[in-house]
Amino acid sequence: METLRDQLVAWRRHLHMNPEVGFHEHETSAYIEAELRKMPGLSVTRPTETSVLAVLKGGQPGRTLLLRADIDALPITEENTFEFASKNPGVMHACGHDGHTAILLGVAKLLSDHPGDVPGEVRMIFQHAEEIGPGGAEELVMQTGLMDGVDLVTGLHLNSQLPAGMVAVKPGPFMAAPDMLELTIQGRGGHGAHPEEAIDPIAVGAQVVTNLQHIVSRGVAALDPLVISITSFHSGTTHNVIPDRAEMMGTVRTFDAGLRQRAPQLIERVVKGVCDAHGATYELKYEFGYRALINTDWVAQQLKDIALETVGPEHFRDASPTMGGEDFSAYLQKAPGAYFNVGSGSDEHDSRWPHHHPRFTIDEASLETGVRMLHAAALRLSLPE
Repeated sequence: METLRDQLVAWRRHLHMNPEVGFHEHETSAYIEAELRKMPGLSVTRPTETSVLAVLKGGQPGRTLLLRADIDALPITEENTFEFASKNPGVMHACGHDGHTAILLGVAKLLSDHPGDVPGEVRMIFQHAEEIGPGGAEELVMQTGLMDGVDLVTGLHLNSQLPAGMVAVKPGPFMAAPDMLELTIQGRGGHGAHPEEAIDPIAVGAQVVTNLQHIVSRGVAALDPLVISITSFHSGTTHNVIPDRAEMMGTVRTFDAGLRQRAPQLIERVVKGVCDAHGATYELKYEFGYRALINTDWVAQQLKDIALETVGPEHFRDASPTMGGEDFSAYLQKAPGAYFNVGSGSDEHDSRWPHHHPRFTIDEASLETGVRMLHAAALRLSLPE
């Protein structure tokens, strides 16, 4: 592992400096493929245009395990000033996918160096477009043979809110289903001095935003997690004109599949009621995103056992569920598995910035922790039943 440390950092920094957004990871995937082809014993293919698959057939009987790393970046302008900051304007690895990719490259290197120690078959997918719905995982699962014969699946996410080197695992519901809405409220424009002659879409929209929160606090059971966030509100052009329309976007987060199906009807009931009361009309578009990520209990328990052995009890904690979303959930529709976190935050490396922030970075010591965990998981989870 010591000989791999410098290479992990080099991989991560190259990827960080050259980010690409989802479905456009052409240079990223070419770089990953070139690095994998330097490793003996791997079968390397392209299941989609910008994803890369490496397969290692082990020297012992066992199961087929899929390991996953996401490779895409975000449309964010980086504010970090270190020498390997993004050189692509308006694009940045602000969620740790550069680290995930480096970690899985490290695992591929360790496995390829000692294939005789590996049970079964290990598939390593470097997945495109996690950040963009419907997500690269859905495309890989539905349109390729990636999951054919897969017995188990696992992957990790670096987490800046956990101390570097910490591992966190949770059985059951772990990450929420992230759905999207777009709402246009149509009023009637007029002069700002004579609001009685207009139907003000800003005033109506403001009431919609407020009343949607009554769904969360009064429309569902208190123990059913639900988030409704209006994250964009645009209307008007100047100080003395009441506009004729307001446009909003937002996200809806749930764990329960039944509540997820009910949410659009609950939202439209509020929107319709407010608009009807004030003489406005509306258009509501609702799009279901990724499914909730529900870890398989026994796989999560095995990952916990691996963590306790690999990093020790002092570096392990039981994870808490989060309302963030992840398209890793698509793989779990086809095989049992579990997703876990590796801490990447530290004050020393100024790496506690939240994910998707323009100052986001990682403590690179977390790369070694990720490799140790996924390498141990590859050897343990692929053992025959």
